[in-house]
Amino acid sequence: MKKLLCVILCINTCLGWSGYDWENGSYVDIDKGNKVRAGRDIEIYDYKDGQYKDVEVQSVRKRYNGKTEIEIYDPSDNSYRTLDMDR
Repeated sequence: MKKLLCVILCINTCLGWSGYDWENGSYVDIDKGNKVRAGRDIEIYDYKDGQYKDVEVQSVRKRYNGKTEIEIYDPSDNSYRTLDMDR
């Protein structure tokens, strides 16, 4: 059981993180190598625009349903957004 859990965690880490942006109504990806912590800049791929964007993480909250909510600031359009990420 421990080996299976380790494999699943490693696969998630290698592939990155996928989720949904409620403000834009689109899917987003956070590629591996981004440390998602409040106050840090990360790069996301926004499927609505079809491009990568640099954003600032405002907060990270684990939710009761196993998902993680990430609030970001997007300086390209001066907006705050909420990403609902699967883990």
